[in-house]
Amino acid sequence: MFSSTERTAWLEEMGQELLDVLVIGGGITGAGILLDAQSRGMRTGLIEMQDFAEGTSSRSTKLVHGGLRYLKQFEIKLVAEVGKEREIVYENAPHVTTPEWMMLPLVEGGTFGSFSTSIGLRVYDQLAGVRRNERRTMLSKEETLGYEPLLRSEHLVGGGRYVEYKTDDARLTMEVLKSAISYGGRPVNYTKAESLVYHNGKAVGVEVRDLLTDRTYTIRAKKIINATGPWVDELREQDGSKSGKSLHLTKGIHLVIDQADFPLRQAVYFDVSDGRMIFAIPREGKTYVGTTDTNYKGDILEPGVTEEDRDYILKATNDMFNIELRPEHVESTWSGLRPLIHEDGKDPSELSRKDEIFVSKSGLMSIAGGKLTGYRKMAERIINMVAEQFKKEEDRIYLESRTRHILLGGGHKDGSKGFARYLKEQQPKGEALGLSPDETTWLIQRYGTNVERVYELIRSRGSEAERYQLPLHWFGALLYGLEAELVMQPGDFLNRRASAVFFDYPNAEKYADGVLALMRSELGWSAEEEAKANESIKREFDAVRVKSSVPS
Repeated sequence: MFSSTERTAWLEEMGQELLDVLVIGGGITGAGILLDAQSRGMRTGLIEMQDFAEGTSSRSTKLVHGGLRYLKQFEIKLVAEVGKEREIVYENAPHVTTPEWMMLPLVEGGTFGSFSTSIGLRVYDQLAGVRRNERRTMLSKEETLGYEPLLRSEHLVGGGRYVEYKTDDARLTMEVLKSAISYGGRPVNYTKAESLVYHNGKAVGVEVRDLLTDRTYTIRAKKIINATGPWVDELREQDGSKSGKSLHLTKGIHLVIDQADFPLRQAVYFDVSDGRMIFAIPREGKTYVGTTDTNYKGDILEPGVTEEDRDYILKATNDMFNIELRPEHVESTWSGLRPLIHEDGKDPSELSRKDEIFVSKSGLMSIAGGKLTGYRKMAERIINMVAEQFKKEEDRIYLESRTRHILLGGGHKDGSKGFARYLKEQQPKGEALGLSPDETTWLIQRYGTNVERVYELIRSRGSEAERYQLPLHWFGALLYGLEAELVMQPGDFLNRRASAVFFDYPNAEKYADGVLALMRSELGWSAEEEAKANESIKREFDAVRVKSSVPS
């Protein structure tokens, strides 16, 4: 179990043994590396200074997609790889990955013409290995408006329709971590790498601080992997190995609007007048719109959304759709940083999304770049390198990567088809517990086959929910988060486990006190710990508000 009460014991355990691999960074890349290494038999731990996926890995466009935009940049190999990878993710975690038909409107003077789009989407289907029933269709102007009547018709000439895969990036990261734990991996959040430990010039460990207890530990490992996303260069600099290629951070922002104000039927990928592209995607009664792609040199921890960022997205959206969105329609926002590899003379949107691995003289291995969709292959590549090193240094032989066939947490043994049946089977069981159909679906699509444990918690303890003034499905989900998803702060649950701060902001505010009270009771917090938890909630809510000025 991935229990909040076991976290300190795991840290102490890692401080008393020599690991084969220590991963620094608990986003999707670090989680993938933990799973790949541990499933091959390497004793592996992971530390993350925030909550898991709190940085870039909870702030993407939330698509496991085939990379149509990279076809325009002739990154043929990347399109082919991520297209195949999204299929693997879908089959191993169908509860957090859902096919979503995407519309590409064709407008006069736009980036995409009818002929080039038809050819491009056909090539994309072939490269990405798209299923036959999900291959692109070209549409007339009338057919395009039939799918999405909100589109402005004056300059519209037609459209293309193709499939992307919608995901919950933070929950996907969590399910990868839970799968790694089932093999014996040990990930711990709120644990900061303060300095590297060296012996004869080689990195052999990390001095870490538990940010919740202020205790320090030395964790030793034969191989140390820096998978810290936007912080990769900071750790390389600490190691004295930041030379040659460096990171180029770009910022992407998204706005969330209630469907009452933006009743989008169909996900749309559309042109902006400056040549950029933006997604508008319906989700759980909301529509979210983004992303920008701008150079960034400000605060890495919380890049923020400025009024300028917001107004850019609102104008672009109003130009494409027959709506008049105003700042007051924005319920919440998020901003994330892409840690790309710098290339002289290139605009942010032109930079490659390919990943690269840097190995320093001390042996520190750093991985940067890449995409959410490609996390599994990134992990496979770096652990292949680790396996080769162990083969040379210790004559230890490890199997090839197994993750292509490893179910992620909550995944169904019969893949997407099996999960579709499972969802139908579990729906009446949830409703029999007093949950509404929507609440039941909410649970099943977040927890997959682990929903049965959530049901057990509701069945045995559901009568307590009223005491904390929490809805029954939230009550069960929070208990499960404390038991099996290392929820340590209210924000961990409200944002990255339940997706509420972004997509259900009014209820996140409404039920925050109940979440705090239940966690205080379950974890036995002191007054100081409760104060920290209150600060956690405040930070999560402040982060989704538009800032009048943020350095960028």
